Amino acid sequence: MGAAWDKLSPRQKSWTMAATVALISVTAGYGLSQRGESGSQANGNGGSSSAECEDVLYWYDPMVPGQRFDEPGKSPFMDMELVPKCAGEEATSGVQIDAGLVQNFGIRTAEAEYGVLEPDVSVTGVLAYNGRDVAIVQPRAGGFVQRTYGRAPDDVVSRGAPLADILVPEWGGAQQEYLAVLNSGDEQLAQAMRERMRLLGMSNGQISSVGRTGRAQATITVTAPTGGAITMLGVRPGMTVMAGQTLAEITGFSPIWLEASVPETQAANIRVGQPVSATLTAFPDERFSGPIIAILPSAQDASRTITVRAQLPNPSGRLKPGMFAQVSLTPDTRRALLVPSEAVIRTGRRTIVMIKQDEGGFMPAEVRIGREAGGRTEVLAGLSAGDQVVTSGQFLLDSEASLAGLDVRAIDEAGPNRDGEDQPVTFSAMGTIEKIADGSVTLRHGPVPRLDWPAMTMSFRTKNAAQISGFEEGDRVRFTFTQQDAGPRIETIRSAGQ
Repeated sequence: MGAAWDKLSPRQKSWTMAATVALISVTAGYGLSQRGESGSQANGNGGSSSAECEDVLYWYDPMVPGQRFDEPGKSPFMDMELVPKCAGEEATSGVQIDAGLVQNFGIRTAEAEYGVLEPDVSVTGVLAYNGRDVAIVQPRAGGFVQRTYGRAPDDVVSRGAPLADILVPEWGGAQQEYLAVLNSGDEQLAQAMRERMRLLGMSNGQISSVGRTGRAQATITVTAPTGGAITMLGVRPGMTVMAGQTLAEITGFSPIWLEASVPETQAANIRVGQPVSATLTAFPDERFSGPIIAILPSAQDASRTITVRAQLPNPSGRLKPGMFAQVSLTPDTRRALLVPSEAVIRTGRRTIVMIKQDEGGFMPAEVRIGREAGGRTEVLAGLSAGDQVVTSGQFLLDSEASLAGLDVRAIDEAGPNRDGEDQPVTFSAMGTIEKIADGSVTLRHGPVPRLDWPAMTMSFRTKNAAQISGFEEGDRVRFTFTQQDAGPRIETIRSAGQ
């Protein structure tokens, strides 16, 4: 056998292993089916003929459980008789597994319980210039560039640093006239000249300096209005510039921006003001923290991410735009009903879990899930605190439930999953309407294992008349109810076919 295995190619070995796993799964499923059917027959919950059922809902082929028939007979798919589906089976313990098989197949369960979910979203980011700290440098008058102080793009300058000297010919003539008026002693004319020089672009300090020194100053020194890096430089010696022409752009980087790409699936977990922390390869032993200041309004088509912008302090200028960062976002924590993530089965159309019930029973239940972190998943609806969910072997049980034609318990049939000891427990059952009265409805329903109720006919209170509007006597319904001091009360009721 070993020699034959060694002669197989890798592809042949893969196909052989896949076929072996499939054969084992089919054999296990068949064994579970036989156990389940024998258990059901022993307990009086199922049978092979309609004579064992007081009320047959439909007939089906166990190998094709999705197809239902109104009458018994031969299956069009297999060489076998159709199996009846009895009323009340949906309210039983679902798939019945012998205690020995539970251990042999490694079926494990865990309790749904309330806890604090602390998701930690790790993404990548890049440092960038502070786009809110940008200064545009423009001259207030046109002239000729005499000096640029050796500045170059990406130079870091401080506030007030000289950028260029510009000779303004118009200023020389105006200042000479101003000095002549000052010597004449005509204050009104001097005031008019000062106003004229302001219109030519001179500052009050320059005008005062001319009057104080008695010398014309036709050269203006353009300085940096703020500290930062020169991200654009458009001035060179000898150029002719005009008033309002952009000579340079200076962008600050203290504080510096951190732009991180967050998957759009996490968009609901981030908000402005939320703290983030980052590590940089340049400083691996340090962590830098700051708040989110903006969530950009558009998503990236290629990566399906949104850009989150945070602000980090950078007083010493060690952090440089363009540096790569590993960013950690910690969304707000909240108490939630949690189950192990491995218990969740995603079918594509819906999300289900397998719930352990009394006497070795397992029932599929639909759930609505939320966030996931640390191997645990938040359950928003479909489970109650204390429910036992299957964490190992759930796929085998789900297959068996499909073969048996078991309906998945709907979300609205589950008890409330709100945190609190005083919340009423909700029970579910199938039944037939016997009588509709003012404020109540009489139902012939199947067993309710969680209350140890056998199949019986009893009256249930209703919330209001609209709750049973549209129903008639004889309708098959699926309903949920709570136990109260005044008796059981219907919480939800709908047609069994929905």
